[in-house]
Amino acid sequence: MQLGLLLPGQGAQVVGMGADFVQHSDAARALFEEADDQLGIPLSELCFEGPIEQLTRTDIAQPAIYTCSLAALAAFEEAVGWIEPTMAAGLSLGEYTALAAAGTLSFRDGLRLVRLRGQAMQQASEARPSGMTSVMGMEAEALTELCAAVAAESGRICQVANLNSPGQIVASGENAALDLLEARAPEAGAKRAVRLPVAGAFHSEVMRPAADKLDAALAEVEFRAPHCPVWPNATAAACSDPAELKRCLSAQLTSPVRWQESFADMAARAGGGTFLEPAPGRVLAGLARKIARGSRVLNLPDAASLDALSAELKSA
Repeated sequence: MQLGLLLPGQGAQVVGMGADFVQHSDAARALFEEADDQLGIPLSELCFEGPIEQLTRTDIAQPAIYTCSLAALAAFEEAVGWIEPTMAAGLSLGEYTALAAAGTLSFRDGLRLVRLRGQAMQQASEARPSGMTSVMGMEAEALTELCAAVAAESGRICQVANLNSPGQIVASGENAALDLLEARAPEAGAKRAVRLPVAGAFHSEVMRPAADKLDAALAEVEFRAPHCPVWPNATAAACSDPAELKRCLSAQLTSPVRWQESFADMAARAGGGTFLEPAPGRVLAGLARKIARGSRVLNLPDAASLDALSAELKSA
C-alpha cells in the first residue's frame, strides 16, 4: 500500500494517546514496552494516564509522540497491510519519526536520540528564559526583517523558527526580545502575535547548547539509506543520502522549520497521491489544506479509525 507519511511534532500530545492501539495491536504494545524498558521511565503510563503537566514536558513529550506515532503505524500495518511509504516528512520532532518510518533509523536509535534531544532542549530552555510567538498575517520576509530589527535593538536572540503555512509563522527568541516583537508586530502588519505555551525558543540560537550535545550523539548512530525520500525541515528538499539526513537533524535545532515549502513540494510530486498522518493529533492535515488545497491527508487518531480508514483506502 503506497502512502506519503506526515509525522506530528511536539504539541500534539494528549493524555490517553496510544492506549487503544496497545489494546488492539500486539505490534503497538511491543513498541511501548520497548520504550518503557529502554528509557527506564513509565512512558506508556504517562501517555495513557498523564498527568498532562508531565506529558507536556519537552523531555517526556518528544519520546512519547515518537513512540505513539510509530505504534499507530505498526497497528495500521498489522490490521490493514504493509505500508510502502512513497515519501515522508515530520514537523520538528516528527522528522525523527519520519526517518524511523522510512528505515533510516532503528526504533531504538531514534528513541534514544529524541530522549536526549528533549532533555537537551529542556536544559537549554531553563538556562536562558525564552519562548516562541505565533505571528499571523505577515509574510516570511517581513517577519524576518522585524526579528532582525528586534534582535539588534534588544541585544537578544530573535529569529523566525517555523514557516508552517501561508499566514502562520512562528518566531523564537529570548523573552525580552519577544516582548518587543509582540509590541511591534501590529504596526509591521501582523493581525495577531500570540505567545505559545512552550518551554523555550526552539529552532533558534537559544538551542545551540542542545545542538552541540545532539551532534555528539548523532556521530555514534548509524543512518541507513531510506526506503523513500525524506524532506528535512532545514532544507525542505527531498533527500535520500544518509549523511545529509544526519547533517540536517543537527541543523534543525537552530534553523527554521520550513514545513510550508516541504509539503508544497511533496504535494506537487505526489500529483494527487494520498498522505497519512498517524496519532497523535490532526495538525498536519490542517496545515496541508492551507498549503495545497487539493491534497488528501487521512488521519489515524485512534484504533477505532482503523476499519474506516482501511475501507476508504480500498475504495480509493
